[in-house]
Amino acid sequence: MPKAFCMIGVIVLALSAFPSSGELIDRVVGSVDDRAITLSELDETYEKTKEVQPDISRSEVLTTMINRLLILNDAKRLKMEAATDDELINQYIELKVKALIRIKEEEIRDFYDKNTEEFKGAPYDSVRDKIEEILTEKETNARLKKQIAELRSKAYVQILE
Repeated sequence: MPKAFCMIGVIVLALSAFPSSGELIDRVVGSVDDRAITLSELDETYEKTKEVQPDISRSEVLTTMINRLLILNDAKRLKMEAATDDELINQYIELKVKALIRIKEEEIRDFYDKNTEEFKGAPYDSVRDKIEEILTEKETNARLKKQIAELRSKAYVQILE
């Protein structure tokens, strides 16, 4: 058999391992710096999230995925380590956001005074820790939003969907 036919056979065999040019395997719907988020990743995450939060939109899930990548990238940049991505994100939030929050006694008392009906007449001392927890969580969320906005401004984020 001539060499040309052997070479053509090898090329045809090699090309048959790849999908035809018209076949779509997966597509990128977003990216953060050098990490792409594929449609199949978004679909999988969306389906899992819908089980817990049925009214969530695909764009909200994609935004959450982007935010997670931003936090993970910054945590890794800071040389933080954990067994799982979720643990790393929680560790990042604890050290970078929550550790800086201090709720003043006046804020706790003010919240109690403005929301007495919510506590159904319970004495201040019995709900003080719960109020501090509520206010800490609220402040953590506000600061985390600012942190993510800052990380987003420094990163290359692209949404293609």
